[in-house]
Amino acid sequence: MKKNFFIKTLGCKTNQIESALIEQIMTENGFTEVQNISNADYFILNSCSVTHIADSKNISYLRRAKRENPNITTVITGCMAQLEKENLIKENIADIVIGNYEKNDIANIIKRNEKYIVSDIFAHNDFRYEKIENIKRTRAQVKIQDGCNNRCSYCTIPFARGKNRSNSVKNIIEQVNIYADKGYYEAVLTGIHIGQWGWDFKPKQKLQDLLESLENTNIHRYRLGSLNPLELDNEFLEFLSKSTKFCPHFHISLQSVCNKTLNAMNRKYSQTQIFELVENINTKFKNAYIGSDIIVGFPSESIQDFDVTYNNLKELKLTKVHVFPFSRRKGTIAYNIKEQVEDKEKKRRTDLIQELSAKKLNTFLQKNINTENEIIIEKNRDKKTNYLKGITRNYINVLINDSDEYKDTIQKIYINNISDDREKLFGKIVT
Repeated sequence: MKKNFFIKTLGCKTNQIESALIEQIMTENGFTEVQNISNADYFILNSCSVTHIADSKNISYLRRAKRENPNITTVITGCMAQLEKENLIKENIADIVIGNYEKNDIANIIKRNEKYIVSDIFAHNDFRYEKIENIKRTRAQVKIQDGCNNRCSYCTIPFARGKNRSNSVKNIIEQVNIYADKGYYEAVLTGIHIGQWGWDFKPKQKLQDLLESLENTNIHRYRLGSLNPLELDNEFLEFLSKSTKFCPHFHISLQSVCNKTLNAMNRKYSQTQIFELVENINTKFKNAYIGSDIIVGFPSESIQDFDVTYNNLKELKLTKVHVFPFSRRKGTIAYNIKEQVEDKEKKRRTDLIQELSAKKLNTFLQKNINTENEIIIEKNRDKKTNYLKGITRNYINVLINDSDEYKDTIQKIYINNISDDREKLFGKIVT
């Protein structure tokens, strides 16, 4: 039987950790991972489908694999496989289509030469857990939940991932301890909507309950994935501010800072609540990194509505703003809204926020010059400078001109300058 496989991952951190599990499962079942398509018998694409551009990338990668290796068997899993299952087979885009819930069975599905196995994602109530023994990254990711119970008017992800399903505290702690025992210093908690962790338990639990258990593990520090503003209440922030393990790095899923647009998006918070939250974080944490997501060009978002968001973003003490032009997705409420924004106008708004974000990031980085911080130094050097590189607790990329003995270690550093690309700082190890 053909045994070599090459895997490509697109999309979110959840996909990244699921790909690590796929690699492990395939290897345990006698397959061998190779580093190029020409030597592979199977091309596995773990797909993203958050935008129409993501879908186009998926199709492009599948067709390119066939061009480079006509004998290869293409396998697609992930969110596009779940959402576009019939079309992928009907249009001969992929040889094998595997749904999100069936990812853990991928090796057996390939061995059985099944062409199509995608179940109704909403029929599943359980979280499929398998421990991961090793990953290739410096910071170890831990998937704590899957799915989402929200119904934002622009989003197809609940239809690709299903309802919220939480991993147990026992399993999560087991995975974190495996990483700690293997020498990893940091765990990154990931999922589709991690703020809904524990909501499906009886009795219901909340994310803080999990983190209180995480405080007793051997992992040196942990970082959280994206959170909804309503999930960062004062009690939770107070807990995080007193933690010795939590990294002061927040990624808040804002999407807009205009009440009218937020309401149309079916987001359940207001401009006022956003301002109160950001102010609360900056009060409780010194030099916290506060990232956010913003969608521009949402249907019916007028120029005046965008200006409200833009001006509010100027005032908000954020670190960086990730901006995305609205992508029209079939099956969503927003798809049928008549007042669609032209692509040219979406680009104008995107450019404005990107420019604003760059200024905010520069201000944040400047604030961190002449400070001490803790850094996990990665195994690979920076390609441009050949310096050692790593990330601080508050999510700053730092370059250090020092010897290989410090690779894969945790060090205290002094940050002393900003790099030429304006998104990294220079530092030196404090001895």
